[in-house]
Amino acid sequence: MNREEIWAAVEAERYGLADLLDALSPGDWERPSLCAGWRVRDVAAHLALATSISSGRALVELVRARGSFDRMIHDTAVRHARRPTAEIVEQIRASAVSRRLAPSTKPLDPLFDALVHGQDIAVPLGIERVMPLEPARAAADHIWNRGFPFFAQRRFRGLRLVATDVDWSVGEGEVVRGSIQALLLLVAGRPAALPDLSGAGTAGLTARLP
Repeated sequence: MNREEIWAAVEAERYGLADLLDALSPGDWERPSLCAGWRVRDVAAHLALATSISSGRALVELVRARGSFDRMIHDTAVRHARRPTAEIVEQIRASAVSRRLAPSTKPLDPLFDALVHGQDIAVPLGIERVMPLEPARAAADHIWNRGFPFFAQRRFRGLRLVATDVDWSVGEGEVVRGSIQALLLLVAGRPAALPDLSGAGTAGLTARLP
């Protein structure tokens, strides 16, 4: 995907997520997401912050989190999640056409963020949210090659991941097959992907996930 195609996909995902969230009940917002310790509300708040956090604020928040990147991301989301749900939805919708990037990120980062966090919200609520193939493939490539914070190549060393619905495969070893959507969730560290995968390499996957 070229840069314009990536941003078009980000825009579509953000609008779609805003529509999904707008239809949720108050109870749905408080349900646990696929992210351990995160409610649906917290994931949505994290997405709402995507285009608003500056380098200066990120540094302040990192100090506040005593240098822990994971704690910083979690705590900023939880604090933002105290806002009314309608405000969070509108922030995500307003961000759809923005090309502003969070510090130290590239355009593929907000794309995989929207794709994966969309599933973090939808899956536990029993909502089917199908990822577009090309954006999902680009996001999977990005995570595979990125390193921090996923370290997918190290985590899945000795395995070959093969998509069944698009031309994508990485790694060497015992095969793990699945849709590119399931494989993207896998390399992003989501155990929810496991039921949708097959192959000899699936036997020890649980131990490789957080």
